[in-house]
Amino acid sequence: MSGLKIKQEWMQKTVVVWFGALLCCLLWGSAFPCIKIGYRLFEVDAADTASQILFAGCRFTLAGILAAGIGSVMEGRFLRPERKAAKEITWLSLLQTIIQYFFFYMGLAHTSGVKASIIEAVNVFIAILVAGFLFHQEKITSRKITGCILGFAGVVLINLNGMNFQFSLAGEGAIFFSTIAYAFSSVFVKKFSQKFNPVMLSAYQFIIGGIVLMAAGGVMAGHITKVTPSGIGLLVYLALVSAVAYSLWGILLKYNPVSRVTVFGFMNPVFGVLLSALLLGETDQASGILGLLSLLLVSVGIYVVNSGK
Repeated sequence: MSGLKIKQEWMQKTVVVWFGALLCCLLWGSAFPCIKIGYRLFEVDAADTASQILFAGCRFTLAGILAAGIGSVMEGRFLRPERKAAKEITWLSLLQTIIQYFFFYMGLAHTSGVKASIIEAVNVFIAILVAGFLFHQEKITSRKITGCILGFAGVVLINLNGMNFQFSLAGEGAIFFSTIAYAFSSVFVKKFSQKFNPVMLSAYQFIIGGIVLMAAGGVMAGHITKVTPSGIGLLVYLALVSAVAYSLWGILLKYNPVSRVTVFGFMNPVFGVLLSALLLGETDQASGILGLLSLLLVSVGIYVVNSGK
């Protein structure tokens, strides 16, 4: 049996998919409180969108460099960008980093974190529908839709305390546009990784996207005035979160159906709330029966999508 076949069978094992996807979600969930801590360490105001975009650009540029380094160690050679993959890297950089995070930070300045996390969870639905109906990468079944509804209900439930039904184009609209971009990027990662190394794609799309975000933040008069060793350490951690999580996520998408992997995205806000309670003392949403019911609904939703008939 070829090494590629063995790797494919290994990456499709249920325990590998569950462990890998949950690790990605745990890392992404930790980013929510760590970004807030980072703003405090670098003295970036919560309403200063330009400086937040500049901060994100620094994070993702460093993430790309770290991902390229990790990929080089894994491959036993320097992981250089492939010339034939220039178009694919550009598309991923545009969707997964530039558009997603530019509109996410812009929207976050005009809406609450609670509503943003709920809208962001919609990307799971969009990714599965796009993969099934537009790219025909898999079949859309009632089981997958049911699992998604259960998972989304869990995300809504854990955020119930801070919900309201106001809508603005600059706030909720921007977050939703960011969500669409990320959903399409997941489908494109699945498509492009059939021809190219997913870690290579992740690394260089981060570098390009990070540089563009830094330039955009600078043009918008963003600035970072305070730099400390603890702040730099946190920035490195956030960069590692992106480098490791997106690279592993890309590998999982390469060998598995989009729905099997992206449904774990419902765990991002759950981990975010739980870790915010642990690191920031924001215990209102994480404690009590709502938190437990939310985790249960999300877990059942993930199981339903990944289960057999």
